[in-house]
Amino acid sequence: MPAPSATYAFLGPEGTFTEAALLKVPGAAQASRVPASNVNVALDTVRAGSADAAMVPIENSVEGGVTATLDAIATGPELRIVREVLVPISFVLVARRGVRLQDIRRVSTHDHAWAQCRLWLDANLPGAEYVPGSSTAAAALGLLEEDCHYDAAICAPLVAQEQPKLSALAEDIGDNSGAVTRFILVSRPGILPERTGADKTTVVVPLPEDRPGALMEILDQFASRGVNLSRIESRPTGQYLGHYFFSIDADGHLEDARVADALAGLHRISPATRFLGSYPRADNQETVVEPHTSDDVFEAAKKWVDGLRPQIGSPESGSGASPTA
Repeated sequence: MPAPSATYAFLGPEGTFTEAALLKVPGAAQASRVPASNVNVALDTVRAGSADAAMVPIENSVEGGVTATLDAIATGPELRIVREVLVPISFVLVARRGVRLQDIRRVSTHDHAWAQCRLWLDANLPGAEYVPGSSTAAAALGLLEEDCHYDAAICAPLVAQEQPKLSALAEDIGDNSGAVTRFILVSRPGILPERTGADKTTVVVPLPEDRPGALMEILDQFASRGVNLSRIESRPTGQYLGHYFFSIDADGHLEDARVADALAGLHRISPATRFLGSYPRADNQETVVEPHTSDDVFEAAKKWVDGLRPQIGSPESGSGASPTA
């Protein structure tokens, strides 16, 4: 983990859900925090050494994976996930003071926020045009600019509360009141967080060959060792049509024998596999381990095989004589 005096980058501007996630990291409230215009900029700040770590969104309970993050951490100089944070998501519709709901023709926000408010928008602003924003907070703050080309924004309640020139026209407009976004704290490769028993391991696995059974071979590396997958998503590599990699979250830690063995199997069939880290789960949910996949059983099996090795010999030594000789 970065030191308390670390510099953190986050998907900005100030007031985003990402900053709220960052503020849950011990010491981050007192540390230097640098907003970034997009996920790539935040991660490149870490790669360049200008920041010790970056907080970025990776998954939403309604919309699934955040593709910008999945793609950005799968390529370029390697990074490590050292922590995850879960943030409940609530949205408000804001506009400049004096603007009425019936005046709104164009609405800006992040694409994940727009997707999570579709039902409310269809019922209350059926003709509103969507204007993509780099973040929910950026969309809201854009309303304060003189040349703003949209009428309202969807953002976190905190933004509306901190901007006196904006007013909330509608609150809690999300279609799912239990929506949660998962954020990850990413740093340069270094010492991994210790195993807690409630851990998650993230890897990126390129599909080595597009053929029947190729994905099954990848999944078998986990299934045969009793490793549960909590998330698996395919993303195009961008090299050519039909070429994909898989972003995978597995229950467990690299220090777990079953996880280490599964990663070794992945590397054998897909040498370009990228290890993104083992880190504590934000929900503290302990991993259920079947008796036959425990560390003790893996160690016992290794000792058994090692005990058989001395029996290996050559015909010339006489140790490998046929029982019929």
